[in-house]
Amino acid sequence: MANSLSFSKAGSNIFDGWRSISTALFMALVGYSVMVSIPVISTAWVGLLGFTEEQVGRVAGADVGGFSLGAVLASLFVARVSRRLLVMIGLILSISANALCIGFVDYEQVLWLRVIAGVGSGIFTAIAVVTLGGTTKPVRAFNLLLFAFAFSTALELHVLPKLSMNGIYLFFITLNILCIFLIRWLPNRPLNAEELAEQEAAQSDVEDWHVPRFIPIICLVAISFTYVNIGGYYTYIELGAHADGIAKDWIGPILTWSSIFAIVGCVLALFCSRFGLFKPLFISLLLMAAVVIMLASGITNINVMVSLFGFMTMWTFVDVFQSSMMAHMDRSGTLVALMPSVQGFGQFIGPNVAASVLGAGLGYNTMFMVSGSMALVAMFIYIGVFLYMRRRKVKVPVVS
Repeated sequence: MANSLSFSKAGSNIFDGWRSISTALFMALVGYSVMVSIPVISTAWVGLLGFTEEQVGRVAGADVGGFSLGAVLASLFVARVSRRLLVMIGLILSISANALCIGFVDYEQVLWLRVIAGVGSGIFTAIAVVTLGGTTKPVRAFNLLLFAFAFSTALELHVLPKLSMNGIYLFFITLNILCIFLIRWLPNRPLNAEELAEQEAAQSDVEDWHVPRFIPIICLVAISFTYVNIGGYYTYIELGAHADGIAKDWIGPILTWSSIFAIVGCVLALFCSRFGLFKPLFISLLLMAAVVIMLASGITNINVMVSLFGFMTMWTFVDVFQSSMMAHMDRSGTLVALMPSVQGFGQFIGPNVAASVLGAGLGYNTMFMVSGSMALVAMFIYIGVFLYMRRRKVKVPVVS
């Protein structure tokens, strides 16, 4: 009887309810909130806590590194343990670590507390992403996430600079507490084999999208390289602009308004879906690399504006196609659960690589070149996947 009630005549399942989707969207946005507000937090760590630029990279890397670890832990238990319990554990860890950061402000203390906060965020964010991936139309769900991402990022980049360091931590704690009241709307278990078969039967394109398991794993590696670029660039863009004499009154509003261009990325993705998954991804990664590397020759008011607007547009554009690709390849959600992990791992490596470049005295010019080159690495990986699938004559679906 439970199975028969899980699917409607239209092929929807327990993950398709608006409460489930809305809760997963909100939790994912909360989980990603630290990641998207890193430029502001990095500046706060320098200005309010006195951390050096290299220390900022280490702390930012610790946060997203913990985020990656938390998502891995969630993926190990998501099929066997109550998902609501996992979310509660993640929220408690995040709330506790953020609260302790208010009282402990030394570099070493903050470093380890950000690891714990990241682990907590990674756990409940992974569950949120798996919930979105479990819907009958995961591509639509991920598009909703990225669309909402634009507004939440703009809000955070506008509000957080006005807060004290403790105010920033309290902001994250409040969001986490709100999530606790929404846990009951999350599906507590994955679909069983029969439900998965019914879901697959409801998909018009799934029969054309069977690939060996190593292919989505390779795509996860490519996502990680994409986020190495994002992590290095996004952590240091504001500090790099300040180092080149860009006024705070200029770069602050540009950071906020550029986040709105994430919407442009979503809209462009819809128009470009007719070209399949791969070609738009190749072009967008190339453009993302270009708008990062362009700052290697020096930062001015104009090129930092062009770079940020282009970067935010390409960020969501790339993610639409990367998420869509993973959703089509892995309908069971096992590997989709690792998407926040590889994103977090990339954003852990990115700031640390950038910090090492700056620590070696090579300057922001070299740092932007190194970060931008990581997007090119991701592009070449996807080209290899495309050539393999073309040789295997696997039909590539369009984004729906």
